[in-house]
Amino acid sequence: MKIAVYCGSGLGVNPIYAEKATELGTVLAKHGHGVIYGGSKIGLMGKVADATLTAGGEVIGVMPTHLQKQEIVHASLTEIHFVESMHVRKAKMVDLADAFIALPGGGGTLDEYFEVFTWAQIGLHEKPVILFNVNGFYDALLQHFNRMLEEGFIRPEHKSLIRVATTAEEVLALIE
Repeated sequence: MKIAVYCGSGLGVNPIYAEKATELGTVLAKHGHGVIYGGSKIGLMGKVADATLTAGGEVIGVMPTHLQKQEIVHASLTEIHFVESMHVRKAKMVDLADAFIALPGGGGTLDEYFEVFTWAQIGLHEKPVILFNVNGFYDALLQHFNRMLEEGFIRPEHKSLIRVATTAEEVLALIE
């Protein structure tokens, strides 16, 4: 499978984020899965790519041309696609991916996660969408999901779309 991984272009303040990004890339590659991601060599994005490549996996980057200088393109990828916008980037990643994982990250990570989550909710795809809740990073978001369910803004039948893992092995179990 090819797995889209959404994550930060920064490392965060806690070293566990980089450690778990590296672990995820390694585990995915060792189980024969490729990674599709934003194409950068920095931050958690770079850690996932480097680990996947080191473990013998395929890594496909998708980067908008306007970010080429800002995000420092990873030079060792299996494949890189330069696209005209963030909208095209997200669409290309969705087209290429069989599943989606969100590691910790900022607004861009959440934007990408929520788009594929919403698309699953409205039936545009049936691919797994997973929050990799490293170090409790997504705990507050998960509480808010519960509030959305309680208040009737997420239907009970869509609760199963909220998939959460706290280890790379749990991520693997959810995508396989």
